[in-house]
Amino acid sequence: MRIADLPGDLRTEVRRGMVIPAHPLALTADRKLDEKRQRALTRYYLDAGAGGIAVGVHTTQFEIRRPEHGLLEPVLALASETADAFSEREGRGILRVAGACGGTKAAVSEAALARDLGYHAALLNLGALRDEDVPTLLAHCREVSLVMPLFGFYLQPKAGGRHLPYGFWRGFFEIENVLAVKIAPFDRHQTLDVARAACDAGRQDDVALYTGNDDNIVVDLLTEYRFETAAGPRSVRIVGGLLGHWAFWTRRAVELLEEIRSLNESRAAVPRELLVRAARITDANAAFFDAAHGFAGCIPGIHEALRRQGLLDGRWCLDPELDLSPDQDREIERVCRAYPELADDSFVAEHLDRWLAD
Repeated sequence: MRIADLPGDLRTEVRRGMVIPAHPLALTADRKLDEKRQRALTRYYLDAGAGGIAVGVHTTQFEIRRPEHGLLEPVLALASETADAFSEREGRGILRVAGACGGTKAAVSEAALARDLGYHAALLNLGALRDEDVPTLLAHCREVSLVMPLFGFYLQPKAGGRHLPYGFWRGFFEIENVLAVKIAPFDRHQTLDVARAACDAGRQDDVALYTGNDDNIVVDLLTEYRFETAAGPRSVRIVGGLLGHWAFWTRRAVELLEEIRSLNESRAAVPRELLVRAARITDANAAFFDAAHGFAGCIPGIHEALRRQGLLDGRWCLDPELDLSPDQDREIERVCRAYPELADDSFVAEHLDRWLAD
């Protein structure tokens, strides 16, 4: 599958920028797939206005690939079927991004599975190749790109990623079948490496940049990155987000992106209030993502946000030892009380019964 094979409206919307929640995994108390609530989550994201969904990624729990769980294909299929039903009803295409992990053979196999299930791009996790050099990494990426378009991924090491130098990104942008890149190192210098490489490679207009920096969402979206290149001045923007933080309070995320896009297009001055909100969003993210403990409680924190709204029954993860860190519940309670305007509780309450209906 090539980028040209994707529906034209999706190609346009990816480059314009969209909200793409990193899809969590809904489990029952005995840690089995809760299909009803898994489907309800997808319906929530799509009705909230998300332009796409990312499934089989870190937020979905990498353990779904283990033989004892065998959940990769069922979870991918369920989300794709739910998106199909939404598109048929609403007449709006939904970008489907699937995580692809492991060595080259495994990543190619996962990309082929996702393609056959109706996905449009592979979010390529290079964490399993943490000791390989740049030429080996790029050869790996080129192999997977022969199967389907790539959504490049700079994942921070604390979440299972690895450092990816400027030279890697310069070579990555030379791969033809690259649709977009998620920049998620939680590091401003490394974020700049990706933006500069896009401009140096001349791909700033056709490869969309998405923030995965859950600690810096608003500022990433507001910033214009300008560079002097061998071909002259070039600039690029981060146009959307593929984020675990956007897996909850998603309606507010859609409104935020629309607000920032309008502001950027008008080239108006950034309101001070928006920068205040940026700090509040980062503070909320620190609580839910458990920044105080090196993000150990990140996935349970996301689950807790969704549990509070009734979308999930509990915080259960495939790993029975994984739960909120000490005092993380207090931090979550603090930010929920401090920033109620960031939540979309009323939107969820209005539609929850319908999302949970068979």
